[in-house]
Amino acid sequence: MKVGILSDTHGFIHPGILDFFKEVDEVWHAGDIGNMETLVALGAIKHLRAVYGNIDSHDLRAICPENLFFKAEQADVLMTHIGGYPGRYDHQARELIRQKRPALFVCGHSHILKVMYDKEHKMLVINPGAAGKFGFHQSYTAVRMEIAGKDFRNLEVLDIPR
Repeated sequence: MKVGILSDTHGFIHPGILDFFKEVDEVWHAGDIGNMETLVALGAIKHLRAVYGNIDSHDLRAICPENLFFKAEQADVLMTHIGGYPGRYDHQARELIRQKRPALFVCGHSHILKVMYDKEHKMLVINPGAAGKFGFHQSYTAVRMEIAGKDFRNLEVLDIPR
C-alpha cells in the first residue's frame, strides 16, 4: 500500500503535491484542511482519511474526526492534528499513544516536517510539515511511503520552495 501524507493545507493544494500523490493508494491529511473544497478535491483523487485541525470550521469538524485510529496493511496508525514529537508530545496525544500503542503516529500543526522513530513507544512519528500557503514555513512539504504488512518502506519527502 502506498500512502501520501500531508497537513496544514489551509485551503490550498499545490499542484506539485497532487503530482507527488499520483501513484498512492490513499491520502492522509493530518488537519488544518482549511475548507470543504480542499477536502472534496483530495477525496476526488484518492481514498482520503482526514482529521480536523484547530483552524477547521464546524462543517469540516462534522465530517472529520479529531483523532483517527485505523489499520493500514497490518500496522496500527494513529492520526491527530496537534501531536508533538518524541519527548515533547501534546498531553492528549501522549494519552492516546499510551492507550492505542500505534506503530505509526501522524500529526501536523507545527508546519515543521519531522520523521522520527520513538524508541520508548516503538513507533514511527511523521509530521509532514505544511502543504499550504499560510504560515512561516519556507516550503510546501508532503510525505509519501509504502506500507507492507507492518513495515514502512521507501519514505520520500516532497519539498517545494515557496
